[in-house]
Amino acid sequence: MRAGALDRRANRRQRVLVTPEGLALPISVASRSARTVALILDLAIMITIQVLVSVLLFLLAVKVVGLNEKSPATEFLLVVWVIAMFLFRYGYFLFFELGPRGATPGKRAAGIRIAARDGGRLSVDAVIARNLLRDIEVFLPLGYMASLGSFGPTDWLAFAWLLLFVLFPFFNRDALRAGDLIAGTWVVEMPRRRLEQAMSLGEAARGHSAATGAEYRFGDAELSVYGEYELQTLERVLRENNPEALVAVAQAICAKIGWSAGSGDERAFLEAFYAQLRARLERDMRFGKRKADKHS
Repeated sequence: MRAGALDRRANRRQRVLVTPEGLALPISVASRSARTVALILDLAIMITIQVLVSVLLFLLAVKVVGLNEKSPATEFLLVVWVIAMFLFRYGYFLFFELGPRGATPGKRAAGIRIAARDGGRLSVDAVIARNLLRDIEVFLPLGYMASLGSFGPTDWLAFAWLLLFVLFPFFNRDALRAGDLIAGTWVVEMPRRRLEQAMSLGEAARGHSAATGAEYRFGDAELSVYGEYELQTLERVLRENNPEALVAVAQAICAKIGWSAGSGDERAFLEAFYAQLRARLERDMRFGKRKADKHS
């Protein structure tokens, strides 16, 4: 009975992500518990780094200037500390969520990541918006309550504000924060199966289909139409191994590159395209060329 209840909860979190190319990809919205665990881990990491940097700067101040408050060196180190705390607080989430995995260390440990609800790339504006809203949702009311000595009427207002935003994900089916709503993002589960377990990259790179014996070899002209974002989308499709998605993606790629690969061997076709596209992008990056997506 317990397993059945868990399955029903998992099914309620199933969604379909439609990419700009019109491909429907099955995904699972992250559970509220997974998001909470991820936030706690990220805050623990961020606070640990801030404490370590603060201690190092304090020791440096003691060693170099002896904590002379009027010393220009002391003032300089204080400015460095303020800038460092600001960068760690705001740059931590931005740095990791704008990366190729779209996830902070805490999110990766919890098996979740950020995704754009329109199926496109995560934009810098969206990531900045969702993280600036976290200040209004959590840090601002917490900081205000902590700054007051006694718990008065204004504290109750701050607590109500905090409670409103903390409980916000419980009142919508996609467990969206206010920041997600503003930024057009949601948090989804990462596929649990590693891609290397689902395909042989060496065999795929050679373009050989074990099922039909077909050979899939793509030239630079065909591989150059896609970039890193499309590679990540294709990797997600191969990990999920949904038959309908495999067919749809194979047809879309064939139409884009002018191929007619036939039907019934879509996975082998996509594995070959994925492996050869990844090899081409990695080769280009070694020579200083980077293609973020098909538009770049």
